[in-house]
Amino acid sequence: MSAARSERLMNLLITLLVTRQPITKERLRDVIEGYRGSSEEAFEKMFERDKEELRSLGIPIDVAYLDKFFEDEMGYQVDRGALELPPIDLNAEEAAVVGLAARVWQHAGLAEATSSAVLKLKAGGAEVDRAALDIVQPEVSADEPSFDALWEATSTRTPVSFDYHRAASPATRRHLEPWGMVTARGRWYVAGFDTDRGEPRLFRLSRILGDVTVIGEAGSYEVPPGTDVRALATALAPPRETHTATLKVRADRALGLRRRAQTLESIDESWDLLSVEYADRDSFAGEILSYLDAVVVLEPASLRAQVRERLASLVSAS
Repeated sequence: MSAARSERLMNLLITLLVTRQPITKERLRDVIEGYRGSSEEAFEKMFERDKEELRSLGIPIDVAYLDKFFEDEMGYQVDRGALELPPIDLNAEEAAVVGLAARVWQHAGLAEATSSAVLKLKAGGAEVDRAALDIVQPEVSADEPSFDALWEATSTRTPVSFDYHRAASPATRRHLEPWGMVTARGRWYVAGFDTDRGEPRLFRLSRILGDVTVIGEAGSYEVPPGTDVRALATALAPPRETHTATLKVRADRALGLRRRAQTLESIDESWDLLSVEYADRDSFAGEILSYLDAVVVLEPASLRAQVRERLASLVSAS
């Protein structure tokens, strides 16, 4: 996928996220860099292709009437709730990178084209919610060598093959019709139809060895109607034992923890009390450290002790 197309897709997603009401195709054409200046025919083709690509990645784009009393004009909008990620466990190094990336995004702001689109929406009278952009803040890196090839194959519906190894097992050649890609536990996964096994399967990208090979034509298969890639990935993933942590979190900080908190209550103007489930204590301790002084572990004692030990090690090494 070209850089220009990737930027256009991201700008389309952000625009559909920040608007509180459906937005027409004409308005999208006016505010999004890449659509402006194109002919009517070119715009229609780009918009339909971009819309279907976002949907193929599991992003629900809803179509609704702008005025529920007058069904004469249609608009588009993204259901934010459907974009919430499941719990993600990161090790210490990954969590540090995530924290840095999130802070860079926060301080650098949006790309120029996206900022321009948001400003035009506001100038045109659209009600804009910039807080919705938290959903698309970078929180997981995509540094697996197979990522780009599988992303392209998923987007174009192209069958692929690759060598895949599981723990304590030799690598085997797998053949897949990829349906979608998801993140979970700090890792990227691809879900699709495994033609060798004759059923849907889930593969972790970090366990793919070597290059991903194209073995068919683009558009040579269809994703079954109604497929929910994230639900499928959750069903195929092996269950993990979970624990619950009680955390004291500074107000308006640690958004990643807040999004998946089971309970949240205010302590005072500066602090909130959260309960958050986690599976791997070591990874969760690393994530907590990435929030620096914004998070204090209250329970369990084992998690609190591990965070304190890591802090002590950081101090002694500095």
